[in-house]
Amino acid sequence: MGQLAIEEYGPAIHLNERIIPIDPLNPLERVRVTEGLIDTLLGEPEMPEGAEIPESYDEKRKLLRGLLNIRPPYPMEPDFLNSLDALLQLELREKGVVAETALGTAAEQFPGTPVSHAGQMALWRGDITRIGTDAIVNAANEQLLGCWQPLHECIDNAIHSAAGPELREDCNTILAMQRQPEQTGSAKVTRGYNLPSKFVLHTVGPIIDGGRTPTGEERNRLASCYVSCLEAAAEVEEIKTITFCAISTGEFGYPKKEAANVAVETVNGWLDDHPDRFTKIVFNVFGDEDEAAYKDVFGVK
Repeated sequence: MGQLAIEEYGPAIHLNERIIPIDPLNPLERVRVTEGLIDTLLGEPEMPEGAEIPESYDEKRKLLRGLLNIRPPYPMEPDFLNSLDALLQLELREKGVVAETALGTAAEQFPGTPVSHAGQMALWRGDITRIGTDAIVNAANEQLLGCWQPLHECIDNAIHSAAGPELREDCNTILAMQRQPEQTGSAKVTRGYNLPSKFVLHTVGPIIDGGRTPTGEERNRLASCYVSCLEAAAEVEEIKTITFCAISTGEFGYPKKEAANVAVETVNGWLDDHPDRFTKIVFNVFGDEDEAAYKDVFGVK
């Protein structure tokens, strides 16, 4: 079996069903709820035995996240999910959601930019799990199941941790149906669960070892990630705005400057052919080097 199309896997993960947001947790209940979630997880198969529960809340919360990072994608009891969702919604409220409408366009940010569709683009630096576009892009691995390394700082871990374990379950359902790993340059779409974005686009970028210059084929595969995400998003009527992470530039080692050029050039080219499909495409960066790379592409000297 080849790579699945959205019409094949969408019904299996209930892609078109809306999730009713649960009321956020009372902040005074966070310790009790977190301890209960940890106790439940430690009682499951394949969880570490004899784990000690830390004293401080911050360490308890880290333990909960770490356990969820290593938990296999099998279903959870509704009461557990309701409590976890309430905690994640509280944390989202405390972090604050960045509305897409609050972001100026790249044409406004960088007057005189040569990028022709800069009026439909924006550059934003910050935590991608806070942004309220209709969809965000996750730099996934070929298994699509998130990062299994507890508390790892990669974007894959951050997105799965903020969304909740149902995101891993959806990805597992897709891979079980597909019966082969996700190909580099392709993309799948799932719901966003506890993220402010309604959907997550999962794409697998090329791996560049040792900081070398990418080959032409590797550049094409990175460009394919952007095209595949745009094409997948275009099939979901509700998606009008998208936030792209800097695909492949973290753990996968793609040079940041070259990746920024591919990102903006590819999206701009796609918009040439589909100028009215999306209202805003946001490029999300997290560090100085990423931000400088995109500013250079937009013509900032």
